[in-house]
Amino acid sequence: VQLVESGGGLVQPGGSLRLSCAASGFTFSSYPMRWYRQVPGKERELVAGISSAGSSTNYADSMKGRFTISRDNAKNMVYLQMNSLKPEDTAVYICNVLRYGLNYWGKGTLVTVSS
Repeated sequence: VQLVESGGGLVQPGGSLRLSCAASGFTFSSYPMRWYRQVPGKERELVAGISSAGSSTNYADSMKGRFTISRDNAKNMVYLQMNSLKPEDTAVYICNVLRYGLNYWGKGTLVTVSS
């Protein structure tokens, strides 16, 4: 299993970014996917999740209405569109899949929200 995130960077408050996660090594279309984020010294936080077919999504309360998770099962990709970004959204964003009881994680992509 390999998960590779991309799309992070520096953005001003109120700006937008689209993160991508390329998945390989498993039957992507069979598994729900999740985005987490982590700030040094804090616990990893669930950002959003999406069902295997993409028909159902869920979000942490602080992200509702600002973030959108989506997936393309033909390309083995999952995305996180982030709008109205705030300085407190600064974190490493990490792609995740739970497969046969094991969590698999990417290395993450850093998002910095600052003026």
